[in-house]
Amino acid sequence: MSLNLDKTALQIQSMVSDLKGRDLEHQKHLEAGLNGMKRTPAEYQRLLDKAERSKTTFLLAHPEEIPDATHPPTALPQSYRILATDGSQIDVDRHQLSRCYLINIGRVRLEYGQSPSAALESLPALYARPEDMVISCGSKEVAVEGTLLGIKRSVEETRHLAEMADAASPNLPTLALADGTLILWSLLSKEFPEYVVEDLLVNGYLKYLGKIQNLNTKDRQVALASYISYPGSTDVVNTLRLLYCPYEPADCTSRCDQLPNGKRPCDILSGVTDSMLFERILKPGERSALFASSSSILEKYYGEHRVYFYYLKTSEEIARVELPGWTARSGELLSLSHSLILEQCRLGHGYPVSLSEAHEQAVVSGQDRRIFNQLVEEMLTASKINPSSSAKSLSKKTRWV
Repeated sequence: MSLNLDKTALQIQSMVSDLKGRDLEHQKHLEAGLNGMKRTPAEYQRLLDKAERSKTTFLLAHPEEIPDATHPPTALPQSYRILATDGSQIDVDRHQLSRCYLINIGRVRLEYGQSPSAALESLPALYARPEDMVISCGSKEVAVEGTLLGIKRSVEETRHLAEMADAASPNLPTLALADGTLILWSLLSKEFPEYVVEDLLVNGYLKYLGKIQNLNTKDRQVALASYISYPGSTDVVNTLRLLYCPYEPADCTSRCDQLPNGKRPCDILSGVTDSMLFERILKPGERSALFASSSSILEKYYGEHRVYFYYLKTSEEIARVELPGWTARSGELLSLSHSLILEQCRLGHGYPVSLSEAHEQAVVSGQDRRIFNQLVEEMLTASKINPSSSAKSLSKKTRWV
């Protein structure tokens, strides 16, 4: 039976009317957010003092300057270098007895100026040894698959970025650029054992950030940044919520935990994201004030790599740019990240061209995955090793109708 378009059209009209009403409410919330940004330095200081004393159920941003400050880009260096990595993986297939996984890293080096050059490569790495398949501590172990494999891939992306930066000649100012956040949220959200966090974060990810940091000398500049396209974060908006909270200090759990959404005093900012605010504040090419993230994982582990961020208005979007503390606190490296990322977005028609190219090198298609699994089975068979599959795996390969 075909779709009844008359009945469907009535439902669409009802949806549009509902959205129009919600849009009017959203505009009121957005104006409240913009008004919250227009405060004097003394008012901002009182807000920061309140933030320090408050107990909130959401992440706050700590501004390093007046939050509605804007900064134009500085001039591009005559010559410079961009390094970028991205990655993808083929996860462990538990329906195959040949347990293994693959991480594919795309690496890009682009040099601009007097001697322009480019190098793009795809580097696949297969992991199949028993020690590759788990992270262990004594008799305890956690399998490297699913979410944990995604985290390991992020560590590998950063390792390759550090290797590229170390191998590059020191004569050009350099930006090492990553895709996505610098904060490994998944390590917290899944509550992995401490030995897993130690292995991947402390002895892996942060170690490689430190290697990039240590390349900086008085004669060498290497900035590190990550680019987040169309961010939905609300760290800055969450801080503004404290302006509309009547309690001194704020305590979300004891004061408002029983109130439904929409009934809390700070819900005047409900539905507003940081990017919505900075879309109205920034001019094309400008960046926002610098903010520090307040994530607990940063306070516990990151140290001098604590993550800062700013918002950048490109020709196409409001992007969030994250930086480790040693890049954020250096005026030269901070400005370098701003001007070079903006230029990369111009060359990439709204998105950093180096990250686009790294993605193209890293991507593993569905056909790639099928060929990979076929190669594994064929080579196991040729070596007279039985690549047995589960009944479920076999059923997927068999046409029943």
